[in-house]
Formats: sequence, structure tokens, C-alpha cells
Amino acid sequence: MPKMVKFRVILLVSVSALWITQNSYADGSDSKSLVSLELLKHAGLKMLWENELPIKKNENLDRLLLFGNYLYVVSDRNFMLSLNQKNGSIIFGKTIESAGLPITGLKLYDNELLYVSSNSKLLQINAQTGNVLKTTDVGFSVCCPVARNSAYFYLAGTDKRLHAIHAKNKVQAFEVAAENESMITSVIADENFALFATNAGNIICIAPDIPRRLWQFDAPEAISGTVIRNGMSLFFACKDTNVYRVDMISLPERTRLIWKYQTAAVLDDAPIVTQGLVYQHVKGKGLTAINKNTGSALWQVPGGVNLLTEAGNKAYVITNTRTLVVMDNAKAKKLFTVNFADVSKHVSNTTDDKIYIADVYGRIACLQPVE
Repeated sequence: MPKMVKFRVILLVSVSALWITQNSYADGSDSKSLVSLELLKHAGLKMLWENELPIKKNENLDRLLLFGNYLYVVSDRNFMLSLNQKNGSIIFGKTIESAGLPITGLKLYDNELLYVSSNSKLLQINAQTGNVLKTTDVGFSVCCPVARNSAYFYLAGTDKRLHAIHAKNKVQAFEVAAENESMITSVIADENFALFATNAGNIICIAPDIPRRLWQFDAPEAISGTVIRNGMSLFFACKDTNVYRVDMISLPERTRLIWKYQTAAVLDDAPIVTQGLVYQHVKGKGLTAINKNTGSALWQVPGGVNLLTEAGNKAYVITNTRTLVVMDNAKAKKLFTVNFADVSKHVSNTTDDKIYIADVYGRIACLQPVE
């Protein structure tokens, strides 16, 4: 099976490279474009590259993942492709799990892709080559993506405990749980602490190397999605319909609620945090932009589902009707809309101003605002 996968990728890398060369956008042709080049020009966007990926007829593109300088595509049969962000060419392709089996959160740490398989295996994959570096049987099922620092892996088990495992030998160092025995919904870690959130609304910060609680913040209801750390601030969505900003400060308080913004529905997704704004998807309502410092709402795009990128004062939002909406953040008004009818997959990019979009059949494109 590995040889078959390798053959498929090597053959189609050559085809893909040829396709890119033959379909340069210098001539303005858009016969095969995912989005009309004329429409992009109207909205001040240019297409940097477009590619057709080796997705078989019996599989669909499932998701795009963006980790810093790494762009990955995963099919619904767990076939993963790594792409060069500059030109869209394929770097490697690999089946990372048997088709149909769930993967609990792909994460990037240093130069390793991390995830836990459905049979409780912790996998470490070289992010540049796709080679499996190590597989470890952790002995329990996990319920959210793994977190990591230089010394430990932190895995939230379905046993409602956070397990700290030595990075060197994979031996468990300790485990800890919330006092109310609530299920863990997300974990983050650095060299100074590990932090986990629960479906009872707790955010608990512990020492990185021992089960000692440093502080705890209690929200009224479950924390939805991942807690987002931005400097010394934590941003998160809560089932009580509010988006929160909580800052980690010095003794004696340890934490301080800076603001909370009430939305019009129960929240299911984590916020997206950029330099100046917080973007929150509200199911059935749209995407709301919130001032990062004050917690006041700036605008809402009805039907908006995700922020694709920011460029200067402009925000690029994809809607549930497959339309791109360009918003002016400074003036809080809509500037343009673009028909994205063929776009069904996208990823939020808060690193730079590139936009990555695709369809389920494997067409993928990279766009960029033109100043």
C-alpha cells in the first residue's frame, strides 16, 4: 500500500508541476480557475497560483490546514498532501490513517505534526517529509488535540484527566483533573504552564512539570472550541453566548476578566484573534468583528462563517452562500462581494494576507490582495 501511495504522488507531482507551468496567469486566462479572474480583479485580488490535486474519484478533499509556513490538504480518506505555499506544488503525499477512522486534531510543534489515532496511538510525523518519526501507544482515548512543550506531551483523555507524558521516553509523569470531574475540551501549553478548559466552564492553569494548580477561572457554562492565547491574553467562546477576554496577570489575582461580549446565540466555535480584532462565528447569525481592546462590536456579516485573512484595514470573510465579502474594518462597512460558488473548502490565515481556497474535487488556489 505505501508503494502505491508513493507512486500516485510522484507521478502526479510531475503532472501538477507541468499544469502550473502551462497555466500561468500572466495571460489572464481563467478557463480553469476556481474563481473568475475578472471577479478577483474587481475586488482587488490576484491569483498567485492554482493546482489540481491527486484526489481520486471515490474521495473528496475534506479540509485545509495551515501551520505557519506549512500548508496541508487532507482528504476524506485520510490522504494528506503537503504543498509549497509559494507555488502550490506538492512536497509529499501520505495516507496518515486508514480511511474512515477519525483523527483527533492535527497539530504542529517545532518540525513535527502530532495527532492521536482512533486506536490510541500518538504519532509524530516529520512536517517536511511526511515520514513517521515515532508511534506510541498511550493506552487511552483522547478527546481533543494534543499540546506539547519541550519536556512533555499533554493529552486530555476521555477519562476526564489531563495526562502529562515525558517527551523523551513517553512515560507518564502525572495526571490531573478538574475538581468537578468535567470533560476537557481543549489544552494549550508552553514552557511555563499547561492550561486546560472543560465543559463545565473551568479554565485551569497548572505548573508544567507537577500537578500543582496555579490558578482557575470559572465561566458560567462550557468552553466551546479551543482557548486562544495571544500574548498574556486568553480569548474563548462560552456556551453562555459570550466571547471572553481574560488576561493572565501577576499576583495576587493571577487572572482578570477584561471584557465579555454577548452574542445572539449559543457559541460552538473558538474565536479567531488577530492583531487588533477578534472574529466570532455565531451559528445562524454570521461573523462578528469585535474590538480586541474594548470588547465592542464593529460589524457583522450575516451568514459569515470564517475569516479568510486580513490585509491592512480589510477583512476577507467567506459566507455560507459561498460568497466572499470584503469588509473595511476602519469604517465598519462592506466594500465588495465576490462569487465563490465553486469554493467549498477554506482555511483561516492570521499569519499573512494570503487566501487559500479549494473545492471537494481537489482544485486549490492561493489569492492575495493587491495594494
